[in-house]
Amino acid sequence: MFTIKDILRIEVAPALGCTEPAAVALCTAAAGSLLTDKTLKSVDVWLSPSIYKNAFAVAIPGTKGQVGIDLAAALGFFGGDANLKLQVLEPVTTDHIAASHQLIDSGAVHIHLLEEATGIYIRAKLETAGETVEAVIEKTHDNLVSLSHNNTPVTDSPLLSNLADAHNDLGDLEKFLCEQSLEDLLVLVKQLDDEDMAFLREGIQYNLNLADHGLDFGCGLGVGKTLERLSREGLMKKDMVLAARILTSAACDARMSGVKLPAMSSAGSGNHGLTAILPVWAVSEYLSDVNEVEVLKAIAHVTPCYPSFRCYPLLPLLPL
Repeated sequence: MFTIKDILRIEVAPALGCTEPAAVALCTAAAGSLLTDKTLKSVDVWLSPSIYKNAFAVAIPGTKGQVGIDLAAALGFFGGDANLKLQVLEPVTTDHIAASHQLIDSGAVHIHLLEEATGIYIRAKLETAGETVEAVIEKTHDNLVSLSHNNTPVTDSPLLSNLADAHNDLGDLEKFLCEQSLEDLLVLVKQLDDEDMAFLREGIQYNLNLADHGLDFGCGLGVGKTLERLSREGLMKKDMVLAARILTSAACDARMSGVKLPAMSSAGSGNHGLTAILPVWAVSEYLSDVNEVEVLKAIAHVTPCYPSFRCYPLLPLLPL
């Protein structure tokens, strides 16, 4: 039996940038943390097709729009902090970017596609003159399942417990969600306490910050800013539906262009988190008879339940 706190803990987390390059960086950062000699000879990364496809051409946060799986892998080693999970690239500086390009230009970074792998799978192998380290992520983007140093498994790393514990029950949770009736899912939200409410407020603020950036700068595809301009010029009527589209599109524009601002992700996807939180928030601005607690509960109905959408595809439409 899971509580709403369990669901929020397992399914919802801050993520900086697109989760696929972040996961690649997390894998190399975790492996690199085991090295005593930081002078790399080579970096090899093996990826499942879904990770390869989604990480291939998306902007990496803090790089002013630069792309590349090899760059994400190198940045994870040079500037990443694996303790930050999917915000692993937060510490990255211009010096780290320069060092990463130097390593890539030397031909030391190799990316391999594992066509037979399914779902989420990343394996990173880093070599120096006298050391070889490996890390493996699978099932979810920050689920670090193994580390090794010179072919010897490392079982006492705090990274393994910090990153894997929250995902040990993931399969059971998704099975639980799909077995619940719609009424059961809605009843779960009644268990929200002050800690959960604070967590939801944090997620709203993360995602609103991204939306504000997208509207201010029109970054990425500029969809949100374009819709806002069309409504301002009277070419489109701004009702609650368009308001939701503007806010969510602007946040996605900012996130996918590599803006160095975290999103509150849901079910391993930052864009899922944006589309779970921001439409509800936008609609609430048009309703005079709702208070903050009701809005937070409405968002809680949607945010942690993306794995159950195959069972209840209309769930996002129910709040408010």
